[in-house]
Amino acid sequence: MNDARGASRDAIPKEPSMARQKEMLGAHYHRLAHATELGLRSAYTFVPGNLTELLLSFDVLPVLPEINALQSAMRGKSADFIALAEKLGQSEDVCTYVKCDYGMLKSGNVGPTGERLPRPDLLLLSYTGCFTFMKWFELLKQEYRAPVAMLHVPYQGDGRVTAEMRDYVVKQLRKVVIPALEKVTGRRYDEDRLKELLARSAQAEEDFVWVLRSARHRPSPIDAYFGGVYYIGPIFTAFRGTQEAVDYYRILRGEVEARLAAGAGPITPEGPLGPERYRLVVEGPPNWTSFRDFWRMFSDEGAVVVASTYTKVGGVYEDGFRHDPSRPLESLAEYCLGCYTNLDLPSRTAKIARYVQEFDADGFLVHSVKSCDSFSAGQLVILREVERRTGKAGAFLESDLVDARYFSASNVKNRLESYLQMIEQQRRGAVSCAS
Repeated sequence: MNDARGASRDAIPKEPSMARQKEMLGAHYHRLAHATELGLRSAYTFVPGNLTELLLSFDVLPVLPEINALQSAMRGKSADFIALAEKLGQSEDVCTYVKCDYGMLKSGNVGPTGERLPRPDLLLLSYTGCFTFMKWFELLKQEYRAPVAMLHVPYQGDGRVTAEMRDYVVKQLRKVVIPALEKVTGRRYDEDRLKELLARSAQAEEDFVWVLRSARHRPSPIDAYFGGVYYIGPIFTAFRGTQEAVDYYRILRGEVEARLAAGAGPITPEGPLGPERYRLVVEGPPNWTSFRDFWRMFSDEGAVVVASTYTKVGGVYEDGFRHDPSRPLESLAEYCLGCYTNLDLPSRTAKIARYVQEFDADGFLVHSVKSCDSFSAGQLVILREVERRTGKAGAFLESDLVDARYFSASNVKNRLESYLQMIEQQRRGAVSCAS
């Protein structure tokens, strides 16, 4: 990169919501680093099916290993952590989130922002569609000797949540998770406080869904995949249920409303996007080690992602779910059951096909991640079925989450450009037939 381009990039103004999100995340890591002196406990848990409101009702800070891994990758730290994990016996085929987190632990457990993470007071395992979570926590238990509370969430094998499934999860919340939190904190369960947190969650979720749905407009004022990564940060990590989250999504919605009114497209790493040339739907997580370059490959072509599945891993709110303070534990159970990774393949296929149609997309891409079985299993079948249902051609890209060895920029760029050229040819063919 030349100096002129670097200088111009630094001059690009950040939107208030982006600055706010960065401040929130930094403050959270700072609280974690000083949890002991602040008199706070911490629980390691995962994004899909996380019980953030319940944890915060006990003044327990969430620590999310996947977020630590992806933040480390975006800061260029994951390669050394993965190399150390493999040196210590972890296979090349193990999820790279796990290896990055394990390598970070073995390197002193210094988090992405340079401050040490606390030892967990509780390992809260919410099993939502990813078997790797269970093996991951086996590693963490061996290292930390911390108590484990497991919340088993039934898989949506036939695409629906039954009352029996919900009641099964609620029973575990009452009999396993809440007693574990009471034991590590020395405090009693306060349902009134939980209700207050859930009410704020519902507020934030309303604005969040509005932002995602704004991509139905032409041009779309948001990028729902790359930009969506920033949008989901507060609601999928440590802030759901807080006034900070409510304020963040209010600010974000205001920014998007202003872009809609101006007929403007999304903000990209290089500033405002030019003309919207392609509207795409993307399945699968992004690559984090080359996130900015990956995004630029799309934005340079005028390609906007109008809907993505990755922004649903921490909750599928567009289908109408909101955390309900009048039914606190039942609401938490329904949230866990409805996360994207807990959906069966027919449900995922139907959702992607609906995105293509609802958001008037030109096509859809599958970003298949080498080490993430939860997303990658069945993706070729999904691609062919979505093509059949929508009549739109799909594309298949491959790389990894946080292992730079499996991201080939030239290969990804060539495949993306070839796919967009195919869309152009189809357009020209349609125009010729019409004339």
